[in-house]
Amino acid sequence: MPITFADVNTEYEVKRIKGTSKAKQHLEDLGFHVGSMITITSKSGEDLIVKVKDSRVAISREMANKIMV
Repeated sequence: MPITFADVNTEYEVKRIKGTSKAKQHLEDLGFHVGSMITITSKSGEDLIVKVKDSRVAISREMANKIMV
C-alpha cells in the first residue's frame, strides 16, 4: 500500500518505489530506499512528514503515493 494510507506513528518497511526514474532518484536522494524503515510522523493537508533514518522529510501526497510499504 502507498504510505498515504499508512497509520501515523507506526514504523513501516519500504517495499517498492514507483514512478519515473527521475522521481525514484529524487526519493532515493531523500533517503527512501527499498528495505529502509520509515515512520509517518504527521499528515497535514496535502503533505506528509516522514521520519527516514535520523531525519524528517516533508513530501507531497503525490510523491508519497509512489512509496509502497
